[in-house]
Amino acid sequence: MRNRALILLLVFAVMAGIAAAQAKKYTPPRTPDGQPDLQGFWTNNSYTSLERPRNVTKEFYTKAEALEAEKKAAAQESEQTTPGTVEDVHYDFTQFGLDRSQSAHELNLRTSLIVDPADGKLPPLTAEGQKRAAERAEEEKRIGRWDSAQSNQLDDRCVIFVGAGPPMLPAGYNSNYQIVQSPGYVMILFEQAHDVRVIPLNGQPHAPREVRQWLGDGRGHWEGDTLVVETTNFNGKNPLRGSSQNMRVTERFTRVSETQIQYRFTVEDESTWTRPWTAELPMAKTVGPLFEHACHEGNYGLYNTLVGARLEEKKAAEAAAKKGSK
Repeated sequence: MRNRALILLLVFAVMAGIAAAQAKKYTPPRTPDGQPDLQGFWTNNSYTSLERPRNVTKEFYTKAEALEAEKKAAAQESEQTTPGTVEDVHYDFTQFGLDRSQSAHELNLRTSLIVDPADGKLPPLTAEGQKRAAERAEEEKRIGRWDSAQSNQLDDRCVIFVGAGPPMLPAGYNSNYQIVQSPGYVMILFEQAHDVRVIPLNGQPHAPREVRQWLGDGRGHWEGDTLVVETTNFNGKNPLRGSSQNMRVTERFTRVSETQIQYRFTVEDESTWTRPWTAELPMAKTVGPLFEHACHEGNYGLYNTLVGARLEEKKAAEAAAKKGSK
């Protein structure tokens, strides 16, 4: 009986030790000036969509389901377009040989990056947001995406990509970042098109409202071990899901292990959505350095896309003329 009691005590002690170890909070390394060290090369590469898929009603996949979803997405992404079409020309100069399923990334069990609202969907548009969306759709229909270099989308023209942020959403490829810290500043370099954000941490105010920028005007501060970056003053030319220049983004970077940063952000834009919304995703440690992203090397990519569009128009006109002469 006595031995049995001793065994039970030993078991309880071991279990308590395990629980304590699991509950122990990760303490990130520090920079020379004492701040949590976020420096290094990171990737937010992910197949998880911003919004929850229509046929999914739960917040998390099982590991097996998440792996299967990634497998299907990778297969769909690697499918070739129809040879000789405009889409095929665009595919070749941007996607050839790229497969993000082979890149470093954390398996995300979430069914959407959006965590609030709870349904994993963007909030409804305001009346103003609906009006802008309708006007934008009408303008795109009137002009035509392939009519000129200027009518192409911004990523077609390699002006700016979604991963540059804020918020920093996963790009289709080259979704890698370098973070460098110095006293009073944090720098985030995005590999795709090498956009860079230099974020002051010294409490200085935002730039005047008249100063509008592609990446907005970011100001950061520390809340414990979390870097908080608040960005305003967007120029509205690179709208996130139809957002306006009045958008405000609050990002939170928390290093939760040697190999992972938890990245969480909240978007507020009363001119677009009826309420704020929040998303989160892991950033995994990866191997540097970042490489040059020669998106339009020699500008032949965009040229060839437009040439392909003119060729399709010529063929269509010839086919119509031939049909009309019969």
